[in-house]
Amino acid sequence: MAVHPLLTSRFAAALAQVGAPDASPNVQVASKPEFGDYQANGIMGAAKALKMNPRALAEQVLACVDLSGIADKLEIAGPGFINITLNNEFLAQTLSTQQADAQLGTGVAKTETVVIDYSSPNLAKEMHVGHLRSSIIGDSLTRIYSYLGHNVIRQNHVGDWGTQFGMLTAYMLENENQSSELELGDLEGFYRAAKVRFDADPAFADLSREYVVKLQSGDTKVRELWQRFLNISMKHCEDVYQKLGLLLTRDDVKGESSYNDDLPVVIDDLRAKGLLTTSQGAQVVFLEEFRNKDGDAAAFIVQKQGGGFLYSTSDLATARYRTGVLGASRILYVVDARQGLHFQQLFTVARKAGFVPADTHMEHVAFGTMMGDDGKPFKTRSGELIKLVDLLSEAESRAFDLVSSKNPNMDETTRHHIAHAVGIAAVKYSDLSKHRTSDYVFDWNSMLSFEGNTAPYLQYAYTRIASIFRQAGDVPANAKIELIEPAEHALALTLVQFPDTLQQAANDTCPHVLCSYLYTLATRFSRFYDACPVLKAEGEIRSSRLALCQAAAKTMQTGLDLLGIEVLQEM
Repeated sequence: MAVHPLLTSRFAAALAQVGAPDASPNVQVASKPEFGDYQANGIMGAAKALKMNPRALAEQVLACVDLSGIADKLEIAGPGFINITLNNEFLAQTLSTQQADAQLGTGVAKTETVVIDYSSPNLAKEMHVGHLRSSIIGDSLTRIYSYLGHNVIRQNHVGDWGTQFGMLTAYMLENENQSSELELGDLEGFYRAAKVRFDADPAFADLSREYVVKLQSGDTKVRELWQRFLNISMKHCEDVYQKLGLLLTRDDVKGESSYNDDLPVVIDDLRAKGLLTTSQGAQVVFLEEFRNKDGDAAAFIVQKQGGGFLYSTSDLATARYRTGVLGASRILYVVDARQGLHFQQLFTVARKAGFVPADTHMEHVAFGTMMGDDGKPFKTRSGELIKLVDLLSEAESRAFDLVSSKNPNMDETTRHHIAHAVGIAAVKYSDLSKHRTSDYVFDWNSMLSFEGNTAPYLQYAYTRIASIFRQAGDVPANAKIELIEPAEHALALTLVQFPDTLQQAANDTCPHVLCSYLYTLATRFSRFYDACPVLKAEGEIRSSRLALCQAAAKTMQTGLDLLGIEVLQEM
């Protein structure tokens, strides 16, 4: 059992013995080393319920709690906190057991089928910086849930349907001689030109709408062009995914078009449930749960006056597919925070209609905006959205210059490999290390810094450990971890907290929890390395410290991999 649940269970048993069986021990990692390793903070709440003095109750709890062989020191602090300092032998044994496990002591008692909807670009256009956060947050959550043992199903809900394809088709058929060798850049040019025509020429707009109908009805020529658009666009997306090191593949694509045949059925089923109202010719689900300031129920429109369907309709079909066909017990939508109200209403309608069982967890994993240094959404100086592939190329270029300045004698091929790993990691970690709901300012200098909570700092910390083993060789087979110095205790304590950290990151759907942990691990390893000589140590102490180094390397590499970040042997 991981340390946190073990302590929680022991304090819960003690609270039950003193007459507070429903109290929560609220065990947390101590905020400062002088408070010990952990702190039980639930005594005051229990004392209030029992109408007791908190310190008096804390004394009763201390008399009852069984932490023999687990904690060396227990003390009451303040109005009723209990500080806990773990026993070195217990800590060393816990770490050894954890490191012997292929999953580093992680895993869950009950696995779920988790569907994660992320990235989801609109096709026929290049991916831009607005797609970055969904892509990398979703990918990290995919890795974390999979590592914990859940059955994770990736879903890339691409925009591959609707008016934009009608416009493209109409324009390309007018200019067939120009469209024989299409590239994505050409497609964007065609799209911009088609949009100008669509906005300025009513006849062209009507023609575009006709082609949408032809597309939806299966017209052979229109479908062939549409498939060309998709193939070109998806090849571009896949190139970006590969550059970012994402897990997404073509097999994960389940676009809007996939649900086209089910949309009329969704409308019929909503009507059969008595949920639909005709309002100004449109089909609407009125939601009493979402009233405006005038007290009017919110209108969740699922079919337009002319019979057309909306995102809301396909999203309902999507939710039903994910539970009914994929068997999801948990669905995560990694989508911009601005869509919050839409998802609240979507989840409500899906449950009312019986499309999603009551016990299926649906969550909008919202995220904020990447900002420029002007405090506005990150764009080019001309005001255009920055293409994601250009951003990543610049990251590699800046990282190459940085690596070359630090290692001018390193061969160019190696420098390029390191630059790719460092540049892409810097962009990803700068995002993932922030709470996902926060807006943040994109800053090249801070993200590529080798100081502070950055990817280069963590990657460099890993290379320091790798260099130890290049000099020392492997850890002796019979190496036993013995914790003597405070820095050894602090490092081991951080290492055994990995399973709890990973579970918290999954529960909160927040990769920044893992980032904060890895930064703490790197800083505590650095303090250990400075305070406790490894290569100059002898005998069992040397073996023990090498085992600690190995545990730190293994845990750090695993954690970085769960963020989608590559480790390096040298930098």
